[in-house]
Amino acid sequence: MWKRIALILLMVLNFSLINPDLASAAGLKSFADSGDGYQFLYPNGWLQVKVANGPDVVFHDLIEVSENVSVVISPVPDQKTLAELGTPTEVGYKLGKAALAPTGSGRSAELINAVQREYDGKIYYLLEYLVQLPNREKRHNISSVAVSRGRLFTFNASVPERRWKKLQNTIDQIVSSFIVY
Repeated sequence: MWKRIALILLMVLNFSLINPDLASAAGLKSFADSGDGYQFLYPNGWLQVKVANGPDVVFHDLIEVSENVSVVISPVPDQKTLAELGTPTEVGYKLGKAALAPTGSGRSAELINAVQREYDGKIYYLLEYLVQLPNREKRHNISSVAVSRGRLFTFNASVPERRWKKLQNTIDQIVSSFIVY
């Protein structure tokens, strides 16, 4: 029995080394909300949870439940485009104050990086934050923000800072997979 398990593990490792892109993609599942018009990848083994009066969708890790991804949909005033809402840095500061560290929450959010990317004719802002919680725990948050059909879509991935180095590549891949249509 142990030989069989070792052989299977060896085959999986060999496959991973031959084609690392397929191996990394194999650990992710796809979620699509065709009604609201967005999709993204999330790690295999994460569970979807319902949050009353919260994000449109939330997935979290089965073991480390504080590792999560979510999508928040908000109206955009006067049908503005993402560029009309501000530069990546401006939108990043506004989002940090409004969503990650609102007044009175005891949290602080430091915007570490803000960049713009374009995919399939749509503009996305990728925003990276270091968030300090009231209990002194630090978290790493990466967001992808886009405007589509008069609505602002905010995809957020959040992990404890102590796990960031291990999960950074996966989280970057997940956040980059977020698209609106």
